[in-house]
Amino acid sequence: MGIFKSLAWSGFAAAIGAGVVYSGLIEVGADVPHSAPVHAVLETLRERSIAVRAEDIQVPSLGDEALIRAGAGNYDAMCVGCHLAPGLDETELSRGLYPAPPNLSRVGSGGNPAGAFWVIKHGIKSSAMPAWGRSMADQHIWELVAFVERLPSLDAEAYRSLVASSSGHRHGGGESLSQGHGGSHREDSAPAAGQGEAPASKTHIHADGKRHVH
Repeated sequence: MGIFKSLAWSGFAAAIGAGVVYSGLIEVGADVPHSAPVHAVLETLRERSIAVRAEDIQVPSLGDEALIRAGAGNYDAMCVGCHLAPGLDETELSRGLYPAPPNLSRVGSGGNPAGAFWVIKHGIKSSAMPAWGRSMADQHIWELVAFVERLPSLDAEAYRSLVASSSGHRHGGGESLSQGHGGSHREDSAPAAGQGEAPASKTHIHADGKRHVH
């Protein structure tokens, strides 16, 4: 009898859950925060999921300057629009995302480089964090982790200097040909009728999300 009663309660709870889902009562807009209980559950779920999957990752030495310098170019091209940089407190993109991406110029890897590696490689579902491992080899991901470890110690001038000394956006995964601060460059060209090649039109997408064509 107890088994049937438990099954009945389980079915009742499932029916209520289905009713809530199909009613549309749950707000999915990114401009409306989760309730405190939902936020706590999601935070715990994410942190524990990452911790369990990252616990066996072997962290290499991350203090090599060449490693850090290589990561600086990729960070500036791929990450700064969401995770910001010294002297850059907000972008249109970072302001509109929920959950808000951590400001890595302040927190770095949070003392957890293995976890940072896992997140960069695999991404996080239902967030704006992509799985960069689909286009980046592990070596390039460790370069990013090494740079993120160094990032909180940099001021704006040191950040720009380190990015300028890097090789730019390079990881062998189809990255753009040229790299700029916190965005990407795309060059398209088409020959004018009856002429040779026309000068390329350049679209520059800045870290603040603004697009400039010149």
